[in-house]
Amino acid sequence: MIYPDSFEQKTGFVAIRQWIAELCTCDPGVQKVNAMNFSADEEVILHRVGLTEEFRQILLMESSFPALDYKDLTGFLKRIRIEGTWIDTEELAAFRFTLETLRLVLGFLSHKDENSYPLLRSLAEDVKYYPFLLQRIDAVLDKFGRIKDNASPALASIRREQYEKSSAVSRVMQKVLKQAQAEGWVESDASPAVRDGRTVIPVTSAFKRKVQGIVHDESSTGKTSYIEPAEVVETNNQIRELELAERREIIKILTQLTDEFRPYLPDILNSCDFLGSLDFIRAKALLALKMNAVKPICFNRSSMRWVKAVHPLMFLAHSREGKEVVPLDINLDERQRIILISGPNAGGKSVCLKTLGLLQYMFQCGMLVPMSENSEMGIFHQIFMDIGDEQSIENDLSTYSSHLMNMKYFLRNADDRTLILIDEFGTGTEPALGGAIAESVLDHLNHKSVYGVVTTHYTNLKHFASSAEGIVNGAMLYDTRRMQPLFRLEIGMPGSSFAFEIARNIGLPEEILTQASERIGKDHIDFDKHLREIVRDKRYWESKREKIHQSEKKLEAELAKHTLELDRLEKDRKMILEQTRAEARELLSGVNRQIEATIREIRESQAEKEKTRE
Repeated sequence: MIYPDSFEQKTGFVAIRQWIAELCTCDPGVQKVNAMNFSADEEVILHRVGLTEEFRQILLMESSFPALDYKDLTGFLKRIRIEGTWIDTEELAAFRFTLETLRLVLGFLSHKDENSYPLLRSLAEDVKYYPFLLQRIDAVLDKFGRIKDNASPALASIRREQYEKSSAVSRVMQKVLKQAQAEGWVESDASPAVRDGRTVIPVTSAFKRKVQGIVHDESSTGKTSYIEPAEVVETNNQIRELELAERREIIKILTQLTDEFRPYLPDILNSCDFLGSLDFIRAKALLALKMNAVKPICFNRSSMRWVKAVHPLMFLAHSREGKEVVPLDINLDERQRIILISGPNAGGKSVCLKTLGLLQYMFQCGMLVPMSENSEMGIFHQIFMDIGDEQSIENDLSTYSSHLMNMKYFLRNADDRTLILIDEFGTGTEPALGGAIAESVLDHLNHKSVYGVVTTHYTNLKHFASSAEGIVNGAMLYDTRRMQPLFRLEIGMPGSSFAFEIARNIGLPEEILTQASERIGKDHIDFDKHLREIVRDKRYWESKREKIHQSEKKLEAELAKHTLELDRLEKDRKMILEQTRAEARELLSGVNRQIEATIREIRESQAEKEKTRE
C-alpha cells in the first residue's frame, strides 16, 4: 500500500517513469512503463530487478544484441482474427520486420551459455517462432515492401499486360506530343504528365481544341490544359481495368496469406508482448546506466543499509552542470528503526526524505538504484509519506489539519513492515501544542515498530528521540565557518537549526537577535549552543582522527618501503660476499697452481741459487 495517491508526484517518480517511456522504442514498451507498479512480493521484485540487471550487463558487455526498433502489430493482428479480413502490404512489411527482430533476439539468447542471462532466457521460453511465416512473407513481398510480380501466376500475367499497354500508350503519347510541338500547340520542353491516373499532355489553352481528346485538368493560371489524346483513351481504360484487376488479385493473395497466419495469431501476439517486455526492460537498463544504478543486496525484511545512495533526479541534473551530489549513507534496523533528522533549513532534510522514498519505491517497482553495490535493501509492504502542503479548499482542510489527517491514517494502518516518511513533523500550528502532539504520535508509531525517517526542528522531539528505544537522532551537518550546509547526514546526535547564526549572516539587526535570545530563554539558547559545540568538536576530532589515520598510513607505507629496501640491501650484501669469496677462491687456486709449477721447475732444472731466489 502506498500513501498518499500523490506519492509519485511528491517523490519525483513521475519524471522517472517519463524518462523510461522516452527510452522505449514502441508503444507496447510504453504501455508496460505506464503499468509499472509497486510490489511487496520478494519473488516478483527480485525477478523484475534481475531482468533489468541482466539487460544492463548486455548493454555493457554485448555488441551483437539486435535493435528493438520494431513496429506495434497488436492492433491489426487483433483485427485480422475475423474471417475474411486481410493484412495490407504496409502491415505485412511491419510484420516481417517484427518477425525478423524476434528471430534475431531468440537467436542471440539461444546461442548463449546456459548460465548467461538465465532470467531473460526463461522469459523467452514460451515464445514461439515459426520460420515458415517469414518465408511466406518473403515469397510475396520484395525488399521495398511491394508485392512481387510472381506472388501469383495471375498477378504476373496482369502486370505483364500492364507493362505492354503502358509501353503502347507511351509510344503513342510521344508521337502525339511531337506533332503538337511541331504545330506550336505545346511548349518545346513539355513532357507527358499524369492527371487522375490518366496520361496527358500539357497543351497551351489557346490551342486545346486543336488536340482531339479529353481535358482532365488545367494549370492554376489557366494558360495550360492537360489533355488525354483520343488515340490513347481506350488503351488507358484498359490499363485502368488492369489496375483494378491487380488490386483484386493482391487482396486475394493477402487474404490467402492472412488465412495461413490466422491459426498462429495467439502465439504471434505473445511474441509481440515478449518484445514489448524486452523494450521496457531495456529502457530501464538504459536509465540505470545513465544514473549509475546497480542491483543492491536484497533481504525480505524491514531494514536498509545504504552506502553512497543518491537522488537520481538530482544526480542527472547535477551531472549536466558538472556538479557532484553528496551521497547518503543510512542504516535502519531493529535497533534504530526511526531516524529523527534535524538541522538548518535548506540543509538537505527534505531531499534525504525524498531520496529514501524514491529509491525504495523504484527498487520495489523492479528498477536498479543509484547506490553502492554492497548496499542492503529491505522490502516494505507499505510506504507512507507526509510531505508538503495538502490543504484543501473543497474539504475545508488547513495545512495542519491535512497533516493530522495523514497522521490519523498512519496510526490506523502502519505496522512493522511499513516505511514512514514525515517532513517537518508537528509544524502548522502553535509550536508547543504541535510539538506535544507530534511527540505523542511518534511514540505511538514507535510502539507499532514502524521504520522510517522524520524531519523536525522541535527540541522536544530531539529530547524524546535521545531516550526512546528504536528512535535515533540524526543531523544534517552545517559548516559554521563558511555558513553553508554540507548536505551530509550524521547519525547519533540531533542537529541545530542555526537560526540565530543564519539570521546574523543575512544581516538581521543585532538588537533584534539579542531581544529574541532574551525572549526564548537561556536554557533553549544553551541547548542549541551545546548542540553546535558538539557538532563543531565532533567535526574537529573527526578531522584530527582522519589526519592521524592518514599519517599512520603514510608511516606504514614508509616503513614497508624501508623494510623492502633493507631486505634488498641484505640480499645484495650476501650476494656480493658470496661473489667475493668465489673470486678469492679462484684467485688462490690460480696462485697455488703457479707456486707448484715454479717449485717443480726448480727441482727439474736443479736451478742455481740466484735463479731459485729469482
